[in-house]
Amino acid sequence: MKKYTAIFFDLDHTLWDFDTNSRETLIELHMQYQLENLGINQKEFLVTFKKINTGLWNLYDTGQIKQEVIRLQRFHRIFQELGVDEYELSLKFSADYVSQSPKKGNLLPYAKEALDHLQPIYPMHIITNGFSEIQGIKMASGGISHYFESVVTSELAGHKKPSKEIFEYALNQNKLQPHEVVMIGDNLLTDMVGAKNASIDTIYFNPEKVKHDTELTHEIYSLAELKQLL
Repeated sequence: MKKYTAIFFDLDHTLWDFDTNSRETLIELHMQYQLENLGINQKEFLVTFKKINTGLWNLYDTGQIKQEVIRLQRFHRIFQELGVDEYELSLKFSADYVSQSPKKGNLLPYAKEALDHLQPIYPMHIITNGFSEIQGIKMASGGISHYFESVVTSELAGHKKPSKEIFEYALNQNKLQPHEVVMIGDNLLTDMVGAKNASIDTIYFNPEKVKHDTELTHEIYSLAELKQLL
């Protein structure tokens, strides 16, 4: 692979282990709120969260809803599907989830090893559609803040992935040209198609080995592969 001047990384599901951190938080809050007493089984709660949360973020990524819908409706919809219609409770639960989940520090396997390898070679930057005020907390919790020279969020750039404008914003902020950068991320639409829209090379992180027909610069199944690739 050709030599690059800098690297763009996605954060959630690429470096920060969203699934593990989210699961730990949900289990703690399920117990704290005694949801079992409302008839909400913990296992069903976790399964329903994953389904509804993934669906809402897909709608957000494709421009069909705004971020506020996720915060205001996510747990209400989950509770409703599980037979509990308590909107005020869902708002309190949502606030606690958004506050506590970013404080979890689990990273995906080989994330730190890869970053340790890359940092002496490349300036690195985060590009994320996540909520601006919590991305720094996630990175600090995972002990990875010091690896990155900038964090570009959709709120900061005024555009969200896969729009090419958020990538162009990151390029302009760091005085980079598209051919000098490679984007590493787990989402085919937001990370890979988004980077391609901005004429940026791509490394698709695909640990689940999801089948697809998207044309990519490169594809990896473990972050450990970055040590040989870059």
